[in-house]
Amino acid sequence: MTHQANPPIAERLEEETLVRRLGFWRKAAQHRTFLFSAAILVALLLIAIFAPLLASHDPYLQNVAMRLKPPFWHDNTVAQHLLGTDQLGRDYLSRLIYGARISMMIAIGATLMSAIIGVTLGLLAGYYGGWIDTAISTIITTRLSMPIILIALAVVAIVGPSLTVVIIVLGLLLWDQFAVVTRVATQQACARDYVTAAQVMGASLPHILFREILPNIRAPLMVVATVEMAQAVLLEAALSFLGLGVQAPLPSWGLMLSEAKTSMFFSPWLIVLPGACLFVLALAINLMGDAMRDLTSGGRG
Repeated sequence: MTHQANPPIAERLEEETLVRRLGFWRKAAQHRTFLFSAAILVALLLIAIFAPLLASHDPYLQNVAMRLKPPFWHDNTVAQHLLGTDQLGRDYLSRLIYGARISMMIAIGATLMSAIIGVTLGLLAGYYGGWIDTAISTIITTRLSMPIILIALAVVAIVGPSLTVVIIVLGLLLWDQFAVVTRVATQQACARDYVTAAQVMGASLPHILFREILPNIRAPLMVVATVEMAQAVLLEAALSFLGLGVQAPLPSWGLMLSEAKTSMFFSPWLIVLPGACLFVLALAINLMGDAMRDLTSGGRG
């Protein structure tokens, strides 16, 4: 009688990983909140990518003779400007479309930078423990004691406001939640058999941290990423509204709110439209975070 050999451990692990991924996407396809938020985010991402094709006007082109034209539901005689024009006669729809590009760049760029910093510190603290954990925990506590908006205002005021500066400053200020969650998750993962097996087999430290531990703690990190993305968008809007964020003539939604505050009583759509865009983007990101939490914890929406 012949006995069939058991499949190699690596093949079994790959098969289990594939089954988990298929199960996740199967649940995601039935999760209404996930589908709703994903549809909004994908639509905004496509708008940001194809902004030059979607915008019917140059968002920077000024025409003072056409300034403060109302949108189509107030006056349908100005057909070439569906959402009206701003104080300088620039097409408002085109500026909103290009504003999606600015907001998505800031959300993705700042979140990626903060994730790299926070996840790296959290992995090192959770894996090594001891004085390294104490030192990194002290750094995290120090960062948590600092008010983000005040530090961002001070740094941007000193360095000078620009799109690049805003992304870097927010990326350097939003890493603490990544570090806290990664540290705790890494401490739990270090007690698992797959980490012990990798250590016994003589795997290198980068392999253990980034190939064994990190893929198995990505679920809570995805939830943190959505929270930080929404926070980055709102912080950029606050900085731009105060004149220390994205600078004119870039069509940032926060800057458009700042530019419209002098005309808000006579042309309220100048405030309502970019405010609604910010609300929809922040809502979609937060709903995606709630959906990811449900999917990774076994809930349904």
